[in-house]
Amino acid sequence: MRIGELAKQAGLSRDTIRFYEREGLIASCAGDSQTNNYREYSPESLERLRFIVEAREAGLSISDLKQLYSALDGACGTEAARAIVQDKIAELERSIASSKNMVGFLEQMLLGLDRGCPGD
Repeated sequence: MRIGELAKQAGLSRDTIRFYEREGLIASCAGDSQTNNYREYSPESLERLRFIVEAREAGLSISDLKQLYSALDGACGTEAARAIVQDKIAELERSIASSKNMVGFLEQMLLGLDRGCPGD
């Protein structure tokens, strides 16, 4: 499929797709026509873009995604891939714990405000 169709199905702009391609997160190939420069994207590109969007919304950086895809695509050994994924899980769990602590703090602050005692 061409970039316009991919953009529509993924809900992303063409520029965003081109950015992810420049970063090596998705790939395209030259189309069959010899009279134009259209690039073709595989159906797997759409699935990969959907994963990228979810991962970015979860807070993963482009660098994180490059590492994960390097691991998933087999560019590094199985043990290295496992370590990358485990490190990312641990990092996300720390982030979740930190967010929960912040929510607890803010809830306590809100209770203090409700009682008319900010800071209690």
